[in-house]
This record gives sequence, structure tokens and C-alpha cells, in this order.
Amino acid sequence: MKPSEIKKLIIGSMDVDAAPEEIARKLEEEGVSYDFSKGFSDRVIDKIFKAGVTIVRQTEFVRNLNSAFYRVALTGVAAIVVLLISIFLMEGSISFNSFLGLGDSYDESIVCLLTGN
Repeated sequence: MKPSEIKKLIIGSMDVDAAPEEIARKLEEEGVSYDFSKGFSDRVIDKIFKAGVTIVRQTEFVRNLNSAFYRVALTGVAAIVVLLISIFLMEGSISFNSFLGLGDSYDESIVCLLTGN
């Protein structure tokens, strides 16, 4: 069999309607064999189990990232609570204006600036 015919058989095997058994039989009749090198199966199995280790590392990374996020989030919430307590102690009440640091005299000037009057 000529190399062009073998190439046609291999390309024809990609067709959905092609029977893989018949193409493999034709190739074997012409002397084309699929021999793998020594240790091929061991290398394939090593690659498969190596992927499992990667998944475990990814899961471990996500777990550590969640732990770090919770630590930062809890610290941020504590800082916000301390800020609100300090605003309450300085202004005497917690309101939107006291949270922004605005007093009564600033309300009118902000309204004038925003409306243009």
C-alpha cells in the first residue's frame, strides 16, 4: 500500500460513519502497526495520577484562600464596628450625616451646591 493510501485511510477514520475496526484491519493487513514504546503505559498512568494531585492542590489552595478571606473579612467588620462606636461617641447619635461627618450647618450648603440655588 502506498503512503498516500495509508494517509487516506487515516483521514477516513476521522469520519463519523467510518467503521474503526475495518480501517484498523486494513492498516494491519498492509503492515502498519501501532506498537508503543516500553514503559508507555507506566507514563500514562503517572500522568493520570499526577492530575489527581493537581486537583488536590487546587482544592487545598481554595480552602486556604477561604480561610484568609474570612480572617480579613472579620477584621474589616471589627474595624467598621469600632468606627461606628467612635462616631456615636463623638456625635452623640448614629445617623447618615454623622456617619459622613456632616453637621447641621453643612446640610444647607451641600443642598445649595447640588441644586445650584
